[in-house]
Amino acid sequence: MNLVYSDLQGNVFDHPDFLALGRNAEMITEILEEELIPLPEGSTLVSLPFTRPVGIDAATGDMKLVEGDYHAVGALLPQGFTRLLLPGYVKSDKSKALPLFGYTAVVWKDDGFYVAARLTDNPYYWNPVHCDPTELEVEVKRLVAKYPDNRLYAHLSNCALGYECLTASNTFLQRWEGAVPVSYSCNAGCFGCISEQPDESGFVAPQTRMNFKPKVEEITQIMLEHLRTPESIISFGQGCEGEPSTQAVIIIDAIKQVREQTKMGYININTNAGLTDHIRGIVDAGLDLMRVSTISALDDHYNAYYKPRAYTLKNVEKSLRYATDKGVITSINYLVFPGVTDREEEIEAMIEFVRRTGLKLIQLRNLNIDPESYLGIIPKARGELLGMKQMIEIFEQELPDVVLGSYSHTPKFYTSDRTATTVL
Repeated sequence: MNLVYSDLQGNVFDHPDFLALGRNAEMITEILEEELIPLPEGSTLVSLPFTRPVGIDAATGDMKLVEGDYHAVGALLPQGFTRLLLPGYVKSDKSKALPLFGYTAVVWKDDGFYVAARLTDNPYYWNPVHCDPTELEVEVKRLVAKYPDNRLYAHLSNCALGYECLTASNTFLQRWEGAVPVSYSCNAGCFGCISEQPDESGFVAPQTRMNFKPKVEEITQIMLEHLRTPESIISFGQGCEGEPSTQAVIIIDAIKQVREQTKMGYININTNAGLTDHIRGIVDAGLDLMRVSTISALDDHYNAYYKPRAYTLKNVEKSLRYATDKGVITSINYLVFPGVTDREEEIEAMIEFVRRTGLKLIQLRNLNIDPESYLGIIPKARGELLGMKQMIEIFEQELPDVVLGSYSHTPKFYTSDRTATTVL
């Protein structure tokens, strides 16, 4: 398993004399054969700025830095794959933060790239190679022209073509899960938020948050265009917006209007679920699916990352329980990070949280963050570090009725003879 690294021009090499290492939080560790899979289609290799690659000198067995002006390399995985280890590196400039991506350990082995990851869902639907840019551009132009006064379509056109957001692209391609953002405000101050960062954070938000309040008519136009097939999903709560439930009034109105005209497809919300009264109203209006973002079931960890404003993790739990009791299929968008999520206390707390809330699905999502910055704000480990692979196996054993996946599914998925990791 050769070390993979890059020069300052972005050229990638495998080191003939150094074995690759990974990181589990702050600890540099060996990579086991059983943790590796071939680099998935749709992955991207990236150079990690402000870093030095570190590996094992095969001749001496010593851990060493690669000499010269070289950077560590990581892989960005498509949806459907869960990262098991970070790349092995040390910061060359500790004052600098890495761009907000989910870096995965990558090695060169058997004449090919391999990554420390696990297949946890069908990657077909969220593989960028299945989004034809020519077709997308045609459909963007068509729908923007059809609804020239709809500011949401104009906003989403930049998300699809500029940021290459696959959910926004689905809105124009009218397939699978499509986006309908609604909120410019948020009741949390997430560390590393991808759409809005304070100047002093040291991070650069990779995309711009929407800056207007949409009209109900603009929302319903997108929903009715998208909800045309039995398996279609339209989702409130995107990376380009704040917390959608802060706009509960217009969401409730839009859901009711749409359901008066069609029963087709499913309505989903991606939410922090902190505003329990608002969530109740949205559920009662006719919500089908709800995915709740969380990084932990422990208050101190949750609060350090989300910085919730006027809500607590108990509110999140109440919202999930209410939605589950009303027949909504609930899941969590579980932001996972090697060396943190796989701590003994984190695993125990999450198992109990899932049991109390009646979740159907745990969506394992690789946290996009600068590791050093994240580790600097959260509580230190209190128990044993078990590793991501063992964490997943514990979830499978302790929560046999809960699906482990990577993205939202329609109700049919839970009643059919499914294999979450089947590749179409």
